[in-house]
Amino acid sequence: MRPLLFISSGILFFTFSALSSAIACGQDQQQTVLVHYMPWFASKEVSGQWGWHWKMNRFDPDKIKANGLRDIASHDAPLIGPYDSSDEHLLEYHVQLLKIAGIQGVVIDWYGIADFRDYGMIHRNTERLVKQLKRADLQFAICYEDQSVKHMIEAGELSTDKGITEGTRALKWLAEHLFVDANYIKIQGRPVLLIFGPQYFSKTQWRELASVLPQRPLLFGLPHLVNDGGMDGAFGWPPVSGGREVTRQQWSDYLKQLYLNEQVISVAFPGFKDIYKEAGLHESYGFIDSREGKTLKETLSFAKSSPARILQIATWNDFGEGTVIEPSANHGYRYLEILQQSLSPKSSFSAEDLRLPVRLYQLRKENLDNSQRLAELQRISDQLIQGQCQKARSLIEGWDVGSDQ
Repeated sequence: MRPLLFISSGILFFTFSALSSAIACGQDQQQTVLVHYMPWFASKEVSGQWGWHWKMNRFDPDKIKANGLRDIASHDAPLIGPYDSSDEHLLEYHVQLLKIAGIQGVVIDWYGIADFRDYGMIHRNTERLVKQLKRADLQFAICYEDQSVKHMIEAGELSTDKGITEGTRALKWLAEHLFVDANYIKIQGRPVLLIFGPQYFSKTQWRELASVLPQRPLLFGLPHLVNDGGMDGAFGWPPVSGGREVTRQQWSDYLKQLYLNEQVISVAFPGFKDIYKEAGLHESYGFIDSREGKTLKETLSFAKSSPARILQIATWNDFGEGTVIEPSANHGYRYLEILQQSLSPKSSFSAEDLRLPVRLYQLRKENLDNSQRLAELQRISDQLIQGQCQKARSLIEGWDVGSDQ
């Protein structure tokens, strides 16, 4: 769970400095389409216990509800069931879907490198995910949650005077291991770093943090915190606040105001329906109706016509906040089909191709005790990661025919 920080009026006024010509973008330039990704899930099958993001201290994933789904902290559920973000089969499944849907990469939600709460797990899962993204020649960027430093200080894990040290340690790791990667998102050679906030470090502190890096990244924050946080630009997010329903008129006004600025990462989202009140954590942040896919279609249209060079979809798999576009129990493949049609209408991939990774994932789980079969299935997985759907389909159909005999 991350606090969502938005001004209640829904009207945004902000100015940018320091970017100058670094983002000289316009509608004639092709946008890079990324999706915000949470690598924070743990399952009993893989990790030995259910993680907080499936339970939120109130739900019991071991319990099967009347609708046949596990009792998890969400109004929805993954089509494949609650999973583990460290599972290589799961990561390959996600990467295959990204490629077939026409999404070019991910923005990974990241909490630094400290072993506190589940931050260390998220960090290790990030490394695993990056490995799979690179295999598929997909791109990636990081969204750093600087609130992690605040939480460490509040818990007594870190003294206040060591906050900058911890932030520097995290950014230096990014600079050394990810910013230099050929698949990392850059604008005119400078790595793009999203900050969810900022929620802890001040403008002066961010200037200090960035100054120690070999190359200063371009920093993007939430729109209403850009100036106070010393960010170079803003990224959009579902504009919920105060527990109220955000109407189509309100969120469209928010996006129109946001896109008056060129130094922006645009956003598309399917809706918003969090579980926080039912989990007993706090009141809901608010609600945005999905309108059976119309909200994603319309926010995507706004984003594509914006001056932004980068388009971020929020989100791939934040089940706690109900912004999920991956295949799920409630909406099936709807959102990926919308994206496939909108982002790459001339692509050789079809809606039926989106079903292949799901079936492959199921086959792998059914054959976990058979190393020979897993090796054969790995070859199919490699084909899907490379986008060779026709070959993969023939082999998967062969498996299914064989199992029926």
